[in-house]
Amino acid sequence: MIGVVFALLAAGRIVTLDDAVQSAREHQPQLRQAHANTAAAAARARQAFAPLLPQVSASAGYQRSTANAITRPGSASVAGSATGSSWDTFNSFSDSVQASQLLFDFGSQPNRYRSAKAQAEAQAATERATALQIDFNVRFAYFDARANGALAKVARDNLDNLIRHLQQTEGFVQAGTRAEIDLVQARTDTANARVALINAENAYETSKLNLNAAMGVEGPTDYDVADTQAPPVPGEDGVLDSLLDEAMKARPEVQSLEDQIRATQLTMRSIEGQYGPSVSATAGLTQGGTSLDRLGWNVAVGLSLSWNIFQGGLTKAQVSEAEANVIAAVAQLDLQRQQVRSDVDGARLAVRAAKESLSATQEALMNARERLRLAEERYTVGVGSAIELGDAQVALAQAAAQAVQADDKLSTARAQLLRALGRQ
Repeated sequence: MIGVVFALLAAGRIVTLDDAVQSAREHQPQLRQAHANTAAAAARARQAFAPLLPQVSASAGYQRSTANAITRPGSASVAGSATGSSWDTFNSFSDSVQASQLLFDFGSQPNRYRSAKAQAEAQAATERATALQIDFNVRFAYFDARANGALAKVARDNLDNLIRHLQQTEGFVQAGTRAEIDLVQARTDTANARVALINAENAYETSKLNLNAAMGVEGPTDYDVADTQAPPVPGEDGVLDSLLDEAMKARPEVQSLEDQIRATQLTMRSIEGQYGPSVSATAGLTQGGTSLDRLGWNVAVGLSLSWNIFQGGLTKAQVSEAEANVIAAVAQLDLQRQQVRSDVDGARLAVRAAKESLSATQEALMNARERLRLAEERYTVGVGSAIELGDAQVALAQAAAQAVQADDKLSTARAQLLRALGRQ
């Protein structure tokens, strides 16, 4: 897909909103990083589960050593193969297999595993939150580039119109029906329009650089952004309570924090389990001797009990830390719920305001076009002034820019609402 995107950009073709979003979903480095973090969290959960399974280890060794008797005060003598010391050496073979199984530890290790699993689920929810944010970022960058492209077109149309006025004014001045000051003013307005066009085109190119970054690609900007408006969000005119209910259930940030709270509570239970002993079953086979065909062997089975009776208050302090972490996580969840409400309500209001603003700017644009038409007619027949014509031209450019900005605000507000509701 990334090769297709590179070819698309290099060919100077049109990039649609769907192209941009799909590219970001497949190639945005932040998403790859979030996915790797989720995989790492899942691996940590498997690591926490491993101690609950049987543990088996094996070892083998070979040694060539002397067999001299060693006598130490207060200890039994080690019998050697001969009296006195000798440099004679002998083979020594050994191997062993040991197995153990945790039987009971007051829930310490099982809760540690459950906590790690809940953390993995929290990280998976965080990955979904990252995906939502990436979608919003690329939509925001796309609509910004789209608006700057439209503003560049407004600047270009404004310059073309002023050039036409300039040519018209040159004819009037040569014919003596207009003063030379009108020509000077027309040239000044045209030069200013050229500067505005240069700035608008530069803003468009810069916004496409930002769009490339949001799409997760490195490529040229010699392409155009399709004039695609954000479609209406289903339920965007609905009541706040229903939108909030949907957002609270769908927002992965809320789910992630709930999983983190559960993980912290399980961690606390796991630590509390350390107050009691742990019991394991053990079994082992050992062999040894001076020759591989004459190895002696022993088998042993049994139970082992381990109990940290006193560690200087370590377990109690760890429990206190876990309790504080639970309180902090709950507070963070409450804060996130407040943020969700603010996101939904703010985006809903922004959509409503943008709709109303767009309707008003469209009416203003229509009136500005009519005003310019009338001013051009008046100027042509010698009734209107250059100032009147210039003001009408400026008013049209401003109205066109306001219409573009209002349309961009509506598209951006709808993208914000999608993000606030947890929809992709």
